Amino acid sequence: MRGSLPVLRIAAVIAVAVSATLSAPAQAQCVDRAERAPSSAVSAFVSDPSVLLRQSKNDRDKLSGRLTGLLVTDIAALDPVRDMLRQASQADRVAIGAGLHRAEERCIATKPDVARRISEFVAKLHDGSVLKGYLTDEDAAAAPVPGSPAPATASNAPAGPGASAGLMSGEWKTELADPFKPVPLPE
Repeated sequence: MRGSLPVLRIAAVIAVAVSATLSAPAQAQCVDRAERAPSSAVSAFVSDPSVLLRQSKNDRDKLSGRLTGLLVTDIAALDPVRDMLRQASQADRVAIGAGLHRAEERCIATKPDVARRISEFVAKLHDGSVLKGYLTDEDAAAAPVPGSPAPATASNAPAGPGASAGLMSGEWKTELADPFKPVPLPE
C-alpha cells in the first residue's frame, strides 16, 4: 500500500501537467488552434509544394489564402515555397508574394521572429513578381476600406469657406455652383 502511494502522486502530477498543457491556448506558430490549417495539408505541402498550385488552379486568391494558412500554422512550410516558385507562373508568383505578406502581417503580433523570417525570405528570393505581390498587398493593406470615411488631411479638408472647389455651393451645399466660375489663385 505504501509503495503505490508515490506512484499515485506521480500519476496525479502528470495528469495535472497534461491537462494544463491541453487547456492552455495552443499556438503552433502565429494563430490559435482553431485557425490552423490541418496538419495533413502542411505535411502534403512540405513533401510536394506543387500540390498547392494544382489545388488552386487559376484562382489566385485561393492560392495566396492557402499559402498564408500554411505559413501561419507551421513556418516549416516556408522553405518549400522556393520549390513551388520554380513551377509557378508569373501570375501565381504575384499571388504567392501576397500570401507571404499576409502571413507576415498575421505573425507580427504573436511571433515577430517568424514574421522577420518571412520578410528575410522574400528579400533573399530576388524575384520581381513575388516582390510585386508582396508590396502590392502591403499597399492594399494600407489603403482605406471602401465605404469607410477617409481621415481628414490637409489635402481633403477645406481650408476655409471659399476653399471648397466642389460643384455644390451655398450655406448647406444644396445649390449647384457655377462650373465656369474662375478658380481663385493662391496668394
